[in-house]
Amino acid sequence: MTSEREIWYDDEAGPLVRPYAVTRGRTRGPTLSLQLITLVVATGTITRESRALLGPEHLQILSLCHYPTSVAELSAHLGLPLSIVKILIGDLVDMRLVATRSAAMPDPHVLQAVLNGIRRL
Repeated sequence: MTSEREIWYDDEAGPLVRPYAVTRGRTRGPTLSLQLITLVVATGTITRESRALLGPEHLQILSLCHYPTSVAELSAHLGLPLSIVKILIGDLVDMRLVATRSAAMPDPHVLQAVLNGIRRL
């Protein structure tokens, strides 16, 4: 008898479930703007009702977000495209299980000054 892992995962091909199946066919993300560096952290408690609505990928995101984790890191850990991860995060935000915080981009003038200083070394 084969295990579930053998049925749904092939070491050479990767997961056999297509990304659109993970989002139940949804191709549009939430209205909130999620950047690569947006931080996600778990905030809520999973109830019996919310657990019934969550897929395994949602649960993986929650387990990775005990500490603030970027959207890019979540995508890499899950092995899923960014667009799919953003939709899943949007689901969790709507359920109030995670909170997001956009990281501020540094001032371009400061970055240029740092680069100029490095070049002088």
